[in-house]
Amino acid sequence: MKPSTYKTLAAATIAISLGTAPPTFAQSKDPIDLRILAINDFHGYLQPFASGIRIDDPADKAKRITVPAGGAEHMATLVQQLREGRKNSIFVAAGDLIGASPFLSALFHDEPTIEALSLMGLDVASVGNHEFDEGKDELVRMQNGGCHPTDGCRGPHRFEGAKFRYLAASTIVKSTGKSLFPPYAIREFDGIPVAFIGLTLRGTAGIVSPVGIAGLEFRDEAETVNALIPELRSRGVEAVVVLIHEGGFPDGDYDGCSGISGPIVEIVKKLDKAVDLVISGHTHRAYLCEIDGRLVTSADKYGTLVTTIDLKLDPASRDIIAARGENHIVRSETIARNPEQTALIASYEKLSAPIANRPAGSITETLSRAPDAAGESPLGNVIADAQLAATRGEKGGGADIAFTNPGGIRSDIVKRESGAVSYADVFAAQPFRNQLVTMTLTGAQIKDALEQQWADPKRPRILQVSAGFNFAWDAAKGDGERIVAERMMLNGARIEPSARYRVTVNNYLSVGGDGFTVFTGGADQLTGSYDVDALYDYFLKHSPVSPAPGGRISRMN
Repeated sequence: MKPSTYKTLAAATIAISLGTAPPTFAQSKDPIDLRILAINDFHGYLQPFASGIRIDDPADKAKRITVPAGGAEHMATLVQQLREGRKNSIFVAAGDLIGASPFLSALFHDEPTIEALSLMGLDVASVGNHEFDEGKDELVRMQNGGCHPTDGCRGPHRFEGAKFRYLAASTIVKSTGKSLFPPYAIREFDGIPVAFIGLTLRGTAGIVSPVGIAGLEFRDEAETVNALIPELRSRGVEAVVVLIHEGGFPDGDYDGCSGISGPIVEIVKKLDKAVDLVISGHTHRAYLCEIDGRLVTSADKYGTLVTTIDLKLDPASRDIIAARGENHIVRSETIARNPEQTALIASYEKLSAPIANRPAGSITETLSRAPDAAGESPLGNVIADAQLAATRGEKGGGADIAFTNPGGIRSDIVKRESGAVSYADVFAAQPFRNQLVTMTLTGAQIKDALEQQWADPKRPRILQVSAGFNFAWDAAKGDGERIVAERMMLNGARIEPSARYRVTVNNYLSVGGDGFTVFTGGADQLTGSYDVDALYDYFLKHSPVSPAPGGRISRMN
């Protein structure tokens, strides 16, 4: 793309255009219009996200309001509306379409979500880290179809795979040196080719189960893209769009960007100037930003937004000469339901309802997964307590302590008027179906494991801990020194470095997930029940469940 100047057109849009046009442009054909529709981080939310989307109050920008949003039925209708009257359009995604999904999709290994997005006309999508939740072989099945290798065909019909194409430029199969899926796709619009390069974040290996990605490597995002530019140019491509599952943290509302930080900023700055547009994800934020003279977009999470990006393609240069973005809320209260999506969802609900609607118990108030300043959350406490209860007995492993990772807690358990909680509610909070692993660790190993909460200093992962265990961390200290040894306590007694303790974690942590490699050295490992089943059983036995007293984790400085 040639040097350009960005101009803000309105709160909900950003536009770019050439400062000066080539002399031949005025004599050439009119620019070709292309509309790109984009989503990211859908995570199997076939039904509207319970918490909707938070936006600035149009009547008072100092306030925030919640707008009901999301759902495949409403999104499909909006996508159709946004494509109407457009000769050239394409629907794309920037990763995490599946994984960490609600019960309706997860029960069927996300087959319903792949089918729903295929029905909507999704064309290409980059892989995200959650596409690897069940491993690379299962992701290949998502693309190609067929029955699950263990559970078989559980849906209302045979799973035929995605009608859209996954792209994975930076995900390399070590044995072949080739990408797991094609690195890019080229689509032509009135004879002008546009390349869509798809890739996930370089740090994927540190946030998924190592077992599921054995034999893969995840390369640098910008270096991967830049290495493809000569190949694309040799194929006559000048218009380049990047779909990347990595993102940023903006200021401002869903339809703008008064500032942005995070990994996407440096990645975009390193990209070859041939890249015209970046569609991003991963951080579950919404923005329309200018970074390094390019439009960079993201559409929140869970299907609450659809981004439109209106491009103008120059027939002479075959490049993008203007881009304008807008984020549209998938308003579930006002947008009609798409009949095809309704029928698809109903066919899966018929099979899932008997399990989903099983009573689990009740709560006295909402159990939030939001952490306090120390990193402790009400729901995190309950889940850790449930895992300790499931493994405390001699047959269960004789656990003294349970730890769980915050990334495995995906949804609040929200109090309804009746306070009732169903199996589907419990599953939404713990959707990965990780098995519990109880192991022996020394006190010194426990401290070392807690120090690994800052394996990524920019995104610390504070483990949630069971009742009876307490620890403190010092924000002023550096690596390896944040955990205050004398304040690591179990039932009022100090954790001794040489003493041995039975510790329960999920199997994701047990194999070093999230950088917690200390757990891979645990002795006498015993694998037990699934985390969601432990939580369900806890509700059955302890309802009504209330938020436990806090203070298990303390922060200094």
